[in-house]
Amino acid sequence: MGEYQVGNEHDLLVTYGLGSCVGITIFDPLKKIGGLAHVMLPSAKISTGPNIKSGKYADTAIRELISKLIALGGDIINFEAKIFGGAKMFSFQNERSGMDIGNRNITAVKEELKKQRIPIIGKIIGEDYGRTIEFELNSGKVKVISINKPIIIV
Repeated sequence: MGEYQVGNEHDLLVTYGLGSCVGITIFDPLKKIGGLAHVMLPSAKISTGPNIKSGKYADTAIRELISKLIALGGDIINFEAKIFGGAKMFSFQNERSGMDIGNRNITAVKEELKKQRIPIIGKIIGEDYGRTIEFELNSGKVKVISINKPIIIV
């Protein structure tokens, strides 16, 4: 949680237990490189400490992934994203209370990807259950695993 990783076509990137958190994959299909972030909160602007953990926030995690992928030889023009999670995990969460962190995370991720001009080509978001995702960098496919749900490949 709150971390990101990049790799090449020989790698499998996995994140476990996405509830209200959002998993973001960014993939360059021409270079066969990609990255995965497990973001917990919408924006680093809410951070009060001097040591911001960039992978924790939607805005900074996406920017870090882009930077790392470009350093690996990726071209932002080829990047495509998929997003997962952002569930409403507790019944007391609702839009009026501002406690629906899952929805706020989804909105922040979509806004940052739009700002960076990276299209979202796949998503499984919202609902009320957790997910684990496995991102295969040789194909760009993401396996979504949830308890008592069929496995989905996106």
